[in-house]
Amino acid sequence: MCFGFDGDRALRDSLARKGASRRSLLAGAAAGAAVLGGAAPAVARGGGHGGPGSKRGVQHDRISIQMYSLRDATDATTLPTILHRLAQYGYEKVELAGYYGLTARELRAALDKEGLRASSSHEGISATPAEARTKFQNARTLGQKYVVVPYLASEALSDWQQWADQMNAEAAVARRYGLRYGYHNHAHEFTTDLGGGVTPWEVLTSRLDRKLVHLEVDLYWAYTGGVNSGAADPLRFAQDVIRTAPQAVRQFHVKDRSATDGDMADLGTGVIDFPKIFRKHVVEEYIVENDTPDVSPLTTAAVGHAYLDHVKF
Repeated sequence: MCFGFDGDRALRDSLARKGASRRSLLAGAAAGAAVLGGAAPAVARGGGHGGPGSKRGVQHDRISIQMYSLRDATDATTLPTILHRLAQYGYEKVELAGYYGLTARELRAALDKEGLRASSSHEGISATPAEARTKFQNARTLGQKYVVVPYLASEALSDWQQWADQMNAEAAVARRYGLRYGYHNHAHEFTTDLGGGVTPWEVLTSRLDRKLVHLEVDLYWAYTGGVNSGAADPLRFAQDVIRTAPQAVRQFHVKDRSATDGDMADLGTGVIDFPKIFRKHVVEEYIVENDTPDVSPLTTAAVGHAYLDHVKF
């Protein structure tokens, strides 16, 4: 197996980049803060199971949330309260971005108490085979289905080629643990020139083993990639990212984009036409995310679940 990439450092770099920009409050989202005033009622469970001719909706058990969105409110002390609120909002699943200083078994117990499951996690490429085995064993302990590489960045073609080979090697091990292994995009994969106009996205999609590695497409970053590359229609650009990828797109990060400053926005308050995307491609998980919550992390969680639970397409 091919190891050696410092996955932990890459994950730290990703988190630092995500937290680098904080956006101002959206006045229109302030009403969502009322949800946090006390014990929140459980969100009604939708799912689009209407009669003939009715529009579809996101199946309730496919809705999740990336815990990085809640990082400013979550540590080992506050975790039980945060998980309790997520369950009240209607979530059944979360995607992890760290263990809050707990062991996998301790974190599983905290999730089980609220009827939640960590179905996915963001994990860097492991530096050694032993680290990979520990990572996948922890994922099994937590009851996960997916392990996803969250971020890679370089302007060297050889780095991307090596990383793709490393991910293929890890994905083969992950399969033996009963796990699916994926890659999560940002925007730079679509615009970085590695020489001769070749982009990281072209390297990854041509080199990653489609039988072993799937894609977790971040819709905000795919849309932003369209903006940054000068696409006439950024939404069409994002749709083409999904449509043309040889790898299966199994997960979406559902993250909106502000019309005023291009920063991230709570779901339903920005410019991305999610129903248009959802009509064309159904995935196994729709993961709420906003790295820079408009009002508060829990408001983002409540608004995001309500949006996905009621959106029709």
